[in-house]
Amino acid sequence: MRLNLASRLNSPAHDGRMEDVHTGLSLETLERDWLDNLFFIQGVFPEIATRQDFYLALACTVRDRLLHRWINTQETYLKQKDTKIVCYFSAEFLPGPQLGHNLLNLGLYDAVRQMVETAGLDLETMLREEAEPGLGNGGLGRLAACFLDSLATLEIPTIGYGIRYEFGIFDQAIQDGYQVELTDKWLLHGNPWEIPRPASAVDVKFGGYTRADTDEQGRYRVRWVPHQVVRGIPYNMPIVGYRVNTANTLRLWRAEAHESFDFRAFNQGDYYGAVHEKVVSENITKVLYPNDEPIQGKQLRLEQQYFLVSCALQDMVRLHREAGGELGDFPRAFAIQLNDTHPALAIAELMRLLVDEHQMGWEDAWEITHQTFAYTNHTLLPEALERWPVALLGSLLPRHLEIIYEINHRFLDLVRMQYPNDLERVARLSLIDETGDRTVRMAHLACVGSHAINGVAALHSQLLQDTVLRDFYDLWPHKFINITNGVSPRRFLRLANPRLSALITRHIGDGWVTDLEELQRLEPLAEDAGFQQDWQRVKQANKQDLASFIQQRTGILVNPDSLFDVQVKRLHEYKRQHLNGLHIITLYNRIKHQPEVEFPPRTFIFGGKAAPGYAMAKLMIKFITAVGEVVNRDPAVRDRLTVVFLPDYNVALAQRILPAADLSEQISTAGYEASGTSNMKFALNGALTIGTLDGANVEIRDAVGVENFFLFGLTAEQVLAQKAAGYRPRTLYDRDPELQAAIDLINSGHFSHGDSDLFKPLVDGLLNQDSFMLLADYSSYVTCQDQVGQVYGERDRWTPMAILNTARIGRFSSDRAIREYCQQIWQVQSVKVDLAAGYIHPGPVQLPPSRSGD
Repeated sequence: MRLNLASRLNSPAHDGRMEDVHTGLSLETLERDWLDNLFFIQGVFPEIATRQDFYLALACTVRDRLLHRWINTQETYLKQKDTKIVCYFSAEFLPGPQLGHNLLNLGLYDAVRQMVETAGLDLETMLREEAEPGLGNGGLGRLAACFLDSLATLEIPTIGYGIRYEFGIFDQAIQDGYQVELTDKWLLHGNPWEIPRPASAVDVKFGGYTRADTDEQGRYRVRWVPHQVVRGIPYNMPIVGYRVNTANTLRLWRAEAHESFDFRAFNQGDYYGAVHEKVVSENITKVLYPNDEPIQGKQLRLEQQYFLVSCALQDMVRLHREAGGELGDFPRAFAIQLNDTHPALAIAELMRLLVDEHQMGWEDAWEITHQTFAYTNHTLLPEALERWPVALLGSLLPRHLEIIYEINHRFLDLVRMQYPNDLERVARLSLIDETGDRTVRMAHLACVGSHAINGVAALHSQLLQDTVLRDFYDLWPHKFINITNGVSPRRFLRLANPRLSALITRHIGDGWVTDLEELQRLEPLAEDAGFQQDWQRVKQANKQDLASFIQQRTGILVNPDSLFDVQVKRLHEYKRQHLNGLHIITLYNRIKHQPEVEFPPRTFIFGGKAAPGYAMAKLMIKFITAVGEVVNRDPAVRDRLTVVFLPDYNVALAQRILPAADLSEQISTAGYEASGTSNMKFALNGALTIGTLDGANVEIRDAVGVENFFLFGLTAEQVLAQKAAGYRPRTLYDRDPELQAAIDLINSGHFSHGDSDLFKPLVDGLLNQDSFMLLADYSSYVTCQDQVGQVYGERDRWTPMAILNTARIGRFSSDRAIREYCQQIWQVQSVKVDLAAGYIHPGPVQLPPSRSGD
């Protein structure tokens, strides 16, 4: 360790002026702050510091620069009275590791790398010390994080509101081929990127009963008498934009008991009772989304959702009033985006706050609420549209159930006026589903309470209008728009793939980092032999890196010259990882029966987590790993086929896999994937796609060119038609010898050590129901995969196709998506932030009147 102790003296900036240790950007100043943080934050000196100490000290050094921008940003927003702030409500955020991303956005990556290497350390090793916040299950949370990055980069005033789960999505281990869930202890060493704000805590009520009365003016009023009150503590995380001064806020909330310890109970010998309130209250934010099959799980998930929206809205009302705003101006101060239905209770909660807490009339409150909210739908699966039992919601949130009833009453009066005597339509549109056990339809609440409703891909938005939300579209067509998802080019190309980024920048400059459409300038280079060779060298180096990582992580030897065929995403039957598995078995059978058959060697790479309570998805993981176990040890095929399941897929692992992929598997049943974003990330990194016409695949194929996309399978319309005609999957099994051979080999126990029952649920599901049409698409998929192998064997064909995928993927940037939200839904403008030099207040400070918080 060679940190220069003398550098702790004040260091001059490049122009000769003295730099502030917490804000300066010169190498000497950064090193001085790093060493100071090692001493005064970690309490160690270099000779005894651990890698974690060095990481945390470096994170604090970077955070100092973030806070410089964050405080300036908050001051700018406060001073501009007409600033409209986007508030993004999401129960999930997957921000990924922050150190590397913040270094990139601050423009400090190369300087810090040099500083760390001068000290005898390795930056990449240090980056791996960071625990990744697992605050989401998958694409929905990752999209939210991409949007926050783009909002800051585009200098749009924003607050992201979420939950600070103490334990995030589980860590995944694979034992004997099965998924094993381990506790995600992301906060074990603390989180250097967050700033707790206990002074801004709010109270959140649960249970109890309501009491109706009239006030002094004879107006009807309702008072909620809760059974339990929980305190919400905010933690701020600065989100800095790329090479701009804007640093917005991700505000995550933690639940805490009002009284953590009951001395009376303790003194009476009731030791559990002494901490009962603490345990019950803090359970709300203890873990991300429990398995929601038992009623206890449903209640906890509902508690989490209400806790989030109540904390967020109380916080927003406080901020608005402290800035001198009137509640009637709330929609002009804030635009709230509901990221799916998880935060839909915010509609009822804002009504409660306005009507009950601030004595506003119903019509005025409803106008404010309706103008404030917009709703993004993320699913076409009917079972994924949230519904809450009326009994559960009424016991936990009695006042909100009353408000929802009143919203529904007024809404259905409107429906009856529009469609007289159409009782079936009224029943379909009602916020309350009266069939069976009565439930509250949260998507309906979101539609009624929002001024805009958007899908996340052109096909998805069309299907919403035609199927899931058709009645709402008939009623309010003006509310519906499409905004196709996008991904952050900073995270998923510039940071994840430095070799390819450098190659692109060398030829077209670095404007693509904030204007991804600039990648179009690569198109003429697709036929340039020299550029093709450079492209191939970059891809090969990335593949060698991933092969080394795979061997280190799994012990499996991978041929970097093989075709890297990748499917990484949440395990689900509609995403059809088992269709991929059937193709592997088909190739295995071909080699076993015809050893002379020719095709390029392939490495099949899988990754993704199955929900703990989703038995079939977990069996799919076992199926993939079992096939891999046989294939990888069979001397007849192991040099031609390799199967890898990389455990614990997350953002950091994605950044390793994306640059190395040759083929991106986007093979969901047409009409089931809302959008997908991994399809965009892979194409951005030069992988070719094999996919169905599902989600954003449709638009990606149009953008990159039909000749540069491997298409197979039924369309969404054909899926519906076959099901309506009486789909019989067993008939396809009887007619297709290769499909029959693959399924028979599974049934024989060949991949389960002779246990013919192990995969029986999976096989029986395919032969008897096949809800997601695997067998209907099998033949088309295998034929298309044969074409993939043929083209991959001709590098002079493959490489230009890969280059054009990257060159033409520019519209799938999250920056473009956010611009469309700003223009079409939020009506917000960017706000330029000027960065004050050094400390924000270098002179005497005059304190303002006392405020309740920030």
